[in-house]
Amino acid sequence: MSKTGDAEARAGKGVLVVDVQGDFTEHESGSLAVPGSDAHYLEAVKEAVQSLLRERLPVYATQDWHPADHVSFYTNHPGAKPFEILDLNGRKQIMWPPHCVQQTPGAEILIPDAWIKKIVRKGMDPEYDSYSGFADDGGRETELDEVLRKEHIRELIVFGLATDYCVKFTVMDALKLGYAVEVRLDLCRGVSPDTTEAAIREMKEQGAVIREGV
Repeated sequence: MSKTGDAEARAGKGVLVVDVQGDFTEHESGSLAVPGSDAHYLEAVKEAVQSLLRERLPVYATQDWHPADHVSFYTNHPGAKPFEILDLNGRKQIMWPPHCVQQTPGAEILIPDAWIKKIVRKGMDPEYDSYSGFADDGGRETELDEVLRKEHIRELIVFGLATDYCVKFTVMDALKLGYAVEVRLDLCRGVSPDTTEAAIREMKEQGAVIREGV
């Protein structure tokens, strides 16, 4: 293929790495480490990102960026226990261990900044959780959609942590917004087998292309 053809093939396509941060990985002994997120996983992610960069695809990343008083932290609710579900103002909220607190090492993205064209932060409103990279549970949008549209991105390769939470909700919102989405399942890890299986099924049913590997 000619250089012009290569450029045309790449036009409109981008990579979205979801929440590959210290607190979500076993490698960094994260407070909310996803099973299987060890050194081998991180190396595979880095190798994949480098390969996609060589294809001249722009790489974007989401970053959980919570204030210390975030509603999802069980430590902010006297008597609450990790992973229990509370009814807060008429909505169900999972109680998570404190994670990805702003300006802490656990919030750092584990991919070199130089590889990432734009980092989009989420979960900054203390009153709402934010699994999706596009909007929080209260409906407040992040800048992700605006960034992608400005750069004429209409197709996304998505992977990261965790399959059954932030990856799933990000993919579902992307599909609703009209993006074509390919999920690299080999570069995702899930919190639990049951919810991961359900998430994969939901993403596929909504139109995402699920790839097991390269």
